[in-house]
Amino acid sequence: MSIPQPERLHLDSDAATGYPNSPLPVLIYRQVLDISNAEERANTFESMFKQHGWPPAWRYHLYDFDHFHSTAHEALGIFQGQAKARLGGPNGQEVMLYTGDVLVLPAGVGHASLEADDDFCMVGAYPPGQEPEIERGDPAQLAAALERVAAVALPEDSPVGGPLAEMWRQGS
Repeated sequence: MSIPQPERLHLDSDAATGYPNSPLPVLIYRQVLDISNAEERANTFESMFKQHGWPPAWRYHLYDFDHFHSTAHEALGIFQGQAKARLGGPNGQEVMLYTGDVLVLPAGVGHASLEADDDFCMVGAYPPGQEPEIERGDPAQLAAALERVAAVALPEDSPVGGPLAEMWRQGS
């Protein structure tokens, strides 16, 4: 399987809402999997993520409130349905997520579901040793969140394969 080139989305920190976001771009890999069965797609995403050093942690939908993780990078593999998401916090950008897509969120990037199919579901994964805390923007805590984000180690590989640092550098 060849690795598609990801779309890159740059999101600056937002002092007004307290969302740190990241100097690293969000990576959106489109149509990574073209498998017709949802359970098989989920299993394949889990195997792929694990193979590339991102142990799968859960299967669930995307929360409908803006939040971020300042202590972990996150990979999301959409295995069923589609959703309109907002990335970057309350003042962020809207993107559509489709079955077969993978989203790689650098630590600190806000994300929320705005609209989703009833059956929308994803596989979530994090690099080893990174535990996500669910955080909401707080302008008074932005400096501390930015420090935590800067301290998160960069994984060697993208969850879909290939050197992640190179993907993030290309987009910076």
